Amino acid sequence: METYYNPADLAAFGEIGKDAPELAKKFFEYYAEVFKEGELTEREKSLIALAVAHAVQCPYCIDAYTRASLENGSNLAEMTEAVHVAAAIRGGASLVHGVQMRKIAEKLSM
Repeated sequence: METYYNPADLAAFGEIGKDAPELAKKFFEYYAEVFKEGELTEREKSLIALAVAHAVQCPYCIDAYTRASLENGSNLAEMTEAVHVAAAIRGGASLVHGVQMRKIAEKLSM
């Protein structure tokens, strides 16, 4: 199947530091620290990342965090529910901006 995103590019993510190695090093250190088990389990963090991946519509992240969620013990029902949470928040965020639209429209209609 032809796609805008090449799935093989996900494996090349580590190469983003070729032209800015110090920045990449700092990013990957931060990234690794964020995903360590802490107050949230690695499983919970994977589900959050999966939901966010859908909200920001990153196919590479969706791929990575689908795999991570499964590897960390989540099932398809939990993952689907996480995606619905992301969709509800994203939809609500779009709708609440309707308040701004209404205020502008009402002001201009005066």
